[in-house]
Amino acid sequence: MTSRFCLPVICFLFTFGLNQQLFSQLSKSEKKIVKAVDKHTDASLKLLEKAVNINSGTMNFEGVREVGKLFQKELDKLGFQTQLTSGDSYGRAGHLIATHEGKPGLRLLLIGHLDTVFELDSPFQSSSMLNDSIMKAPGVADMKGGDVVIILAMQALKDAGVLDEMSVEIVMTGDEEKSGSPIELSKEDLVDAAKRADVALGFENGDGNPETIVISRRGSSSWKLEVGGNAAHSSQVFTEKVGAGAIYEASRILNEFFKQLSSEENLTFNPGFILGGTSVDVQEDGTGGTAFGKTNVVAQKAVIRGDIRAVSLDQLDRAKKIMNEIVSKNYPETQAILSFDDGGYPPLARAAGNEKLLEYYDEISQELGFGKVYAVNPRNAGAADISFTAGHVEMAADGLGLSGDDDHTINETGNLNMVSKQAKRAAILMYRLSQLPEFRK
Repeated sequence: MTSRFCLPVICFLFTFGLNQQLFSQLSKSEKKIVKAVDKHTDASLKLLEKAVNINSGTMNFEGVREVGKLFQKELDKLGFQTQLTSGDSYGRAGHLIATHEGKPGLRLLLIGHLDTVFELDSPFQSSSMLNDSIMKAPGVADMKGGDVVIILAMQALKDAGVLDEMSVEIVMTGDEEKSGSPIELSKEDLVDAAKRADVALGFENGDGNPETIVISRRGSSSWKLEVGGNAAHSSQVFTEKVGAGAIYEASRILNEFFKQLSSEENLTFNPGFILGGTSVDVQEDGTGGTAFGKTNVVAQKAVIRGDIRAVSLDQLDRAKKIMNEIVSKNYPETQAILSFDDGGYPPLARAAGNEKLLEYYDEISQELGFGKVYAVNPRNAGAADISFTAGHVEMAADGLGLSGDDDHTINETGNLNMVSKQAKRAAILMYRLSQLPEFRK
């Protein structure tokens, strides 16, 4: 009906009638939620513009806290109990935590973050409009847009008189882009909130596609390979006494990693840097270093650092076992030690509860006339704070935030038309969850 053969008036009447039919599927309370979102969308867009024009690179603690105060003020208006925590114990700015105690029943955890990847020395510091709906701005999609969606959804639930049907805890972390250390302290507030919740919803932008949400995320941790060999004149390499040297052994191991594991679905392992030679000096922060060697000397040492991403703890454990087996089969006169740093982001495995959330969200989206929603391919979405809820909640999903493109680059954009749509879908999802028999106590 919307083709070039459709008369404008007929097309309008058809579309209007379809929207009315879809809208009629919503309950009275859900219709109030939709109207409330529409009422407050303009104010939310102004809030988003303010937020993206405050630099909150992770290490700009003052800026992170300023964004926290901006959102804290909005949540205070809605009756939430709010606090900005200190991040001194883990070397970051701290988090914004807001709680609303409703009737006994559904306990929700909503997750956002205040920081961006754009530090004070970034050339990308302010917003601009590319057209009437696309905003180019630092952090607009990742993830200040998602934070604004959370606040708009809370406003709509309050206006519709249903916020008290649930208890809500909001955690907006100050170090999602560059976690503080030790990570156990950095994520302690988030994990504790997850332990109190039934359902966790993350408002990252997922893969940037509004037709998808995330019900499974890969975790991210790091590994280090340290290889030793016998230093000798290069003319003696491969002899029984000297052996193959450290660089050959490192090459063998990396090649076997690739051959045996690169075809496994949703598993990746990336060597980020390699140093080798007669001597190696690795920087304290593990981001590189220097190596010395000569072409006529067999390498005595090699060091490789990388990351590994898996979609479940079982997959991660299997990969580690295979990698350790590969490392143990050394070339002559070489030794190798493989170590893992599991202080990164855990995986969020696909689970029945997460799939049920997708089902509910898809149904709501279609009833609103916004189309079907699918699960993101885990390869298309990086690690995020939602993963720290794994094992603590019955249901978890992420990617409910603002659609955009090119996040983490100076070309990051967000689609402002999606702010109200995302808030409507999220708010109605929360309301419907609160009405489920298993959450009505």
